[in-house]
Amino acid sequence: MRLTRRQMLAGAAAGALAAGGIYELVDQLGGETPKRAVPLDRPDEQHLLDSVSVVLDNKVEVVVPPRHHQLVTADIRATDLRAAQSELSDALDELDRRYDQTPAGLGVTLAYGLPYFERHVPEAWRVHAPQDVRAHKPALLPARRFPSDPHDTLLEHNEVAVLLRSDTQKHIADAAQSLFTKLSLFDVTSIRRGFVGGGLPKKMSMVAGVPGADLVPEEAQLFLGFTSTQKDALGPGVIANHETLGFVDLGPKHYFRQGTHMHVSHLFEDLEAWYLNFDFDERAATAFRPGRAVRDGTLTVAQPVRHAASSRSVERDFRRQGRIGHSASIQASSRLQHDYVGDDGAVYPRGTAIPQRADFNTLDNPFAWSARADADAMQSGPRAGLHFVVFNPSSDDFDRNRLAMDGVLPDGTKLPLEARAREQGFNSILRTTHRQNFLVPPRRHRSFPLAEL
Repeated sequence: MRLTRRQMLAGAAAGALAAGGIYELVDQLGGETPKRAVPLDRPDEQHLLDSVSVVLDNKVEVVVPPRHHQLVTADIRATDLRAAQSELSDALDELDRRYDQTPAGLGVTLAYGLPYFERHVPEAWRVHAPQDVRAHKPALLPARRFPSDPHDTLLEHNEVAVLLRSDTQKHIADAAQSLFTKLSLFDVTSIRRGFVGGGLPKKMSMVAGVPGADLVPEEAQLFLGFTSTQKDALGPGVIANHETLGFVDLGPKHYFRQGTHMHVSHLFEDLEAWYLNFDFDERAATAFRPGRAVRDGTLTVAQPVRHAASSRSVERDFRRQGRIGHSASIQASSRLQHDYVGDDGAVYPRGTAIPQRADFNTLDNPFAWSARADADAMQSGPRAGLHFVVFNPSSDDFDRNRLAMDGVLPDGTKLPLEARAREQGFNSILRTTHRQNFLVPPRRHRSFPLAEL
C-alpha cells in the first residue's frame, strides 16, 4: 500500500521528534543542572514557570531560564474538535500529574494562531476575541514585516504552537511523544530546538563548526554575548496577561482572562560580522545605548527600572551620536512610562518591563525539521540563530516594541535610519526568516479554546 504525503510527513515528524540531534550534547557540555526552588501551586497562566532561579552576576540579578527548549508548530488533523478537545485535555492533565510547571519539571504552553480561530471556531471567536483598546484592533493580529526585515521574511499561518521548556531533555521528549505521537490530533509543520545557559553558546557552536564560534565569549548566555535575562529587563508576575495593564478588553465573558499573546520568530545571527566588525565599545553601544560606559569584557550590564529610556532620551542620543542602542530603543515602549496599578492590584512603577521573553539559542537552519522544507528554505549544516519567543499583552504591544527597534518610536517620532544600517542596533547582523503571532489561552481553556461553544 502506498503511503499518502500526510502519512509520510507524520512518520518523518515522529522520527524528528524522537531524535535529539546535536542538542543531546547540551547536558554533557552544560555542567551541573541549575538548582531550583521548591514549586508552589500551579499558576492559572500557561506561560508562567514557577521556581525559576535568580542568581547574582556582576551585582545584577539574573534569571536562570530552563536549559532545553523545543517549539513545535502544527495544523489540526482532528475533524471532531469537541472530541479532540477532551482527548488533548486528558493528555495535558497526565503531563501535569507527572511534572511540576517548573524548569526542573516541564513547562507546556499551547498557543493558537489566527488560522485556528478563523477556520475552526469562527462564530465563537467573533464573540469572544479580545480587543486591544489602545490600538482599536483585535489583540491577535496577523504577523507583519518590520522596516528592517528582509523582503522575504515568511509570515507564517500555523494553527497551533506548543512551547516545551525544561532543564531535562527527557521531559521534553516525553511531552512531545504524548502530544504528537500518541495522539492523532495534529499534523506537525515544524520542530524548533535550542538551549540557553552560560557557556553553552560557545561550546555548542564550536562543536557544530559554526563560523565565528571561537569569537563567542566563554561564559556567554546567548551567541551575541551580553546577558539578556536580567530580572529588571523581564516583565514581573502576570504583567503580560491580557487584563493586567488594561490594554485589552476581554469581551462579554472574559473567556481569555489570564491568557496572553505570544510572538514567535526565527533570526540568523552573523557572529563574524558582530565580533570582527564591531569592537567591544561599539558592541556595548549597539546592545544598550550610545555612550554607555561598559568595562571591556563585561557580559552582564545592569538595566535598572529607574534608568529606563524614553522616546525623548532615545531621540536625544540619536541626535548626538547618530545611532540607537537596542535596549534603550525598545525600552521606550517595553517599559512603563508611568506608574500603573494593575488589574491584580499590584503596583508597577515607571520603568517596569512588560514583555516576558522565552527566546533561545539555536543551531537550526532555520528549523530542526519542517514539513515544508522548500518554503522554509531548510539547509543542511548548522547556523547560529535565535528562536525569539516573547509574551506581550497583545500583538500591537509587540509591534510597538519591534518598531522602536527600527527607530519608529511610540510617540510617533521616526528617526532617519536606513534599514539594517550599522547605526540601527542589532539589525545589521540579524536576518529574520519567519514570524507569527499566537494567542495563549489560560490553562482552563488550553485544549482547543472555544470548541465547547
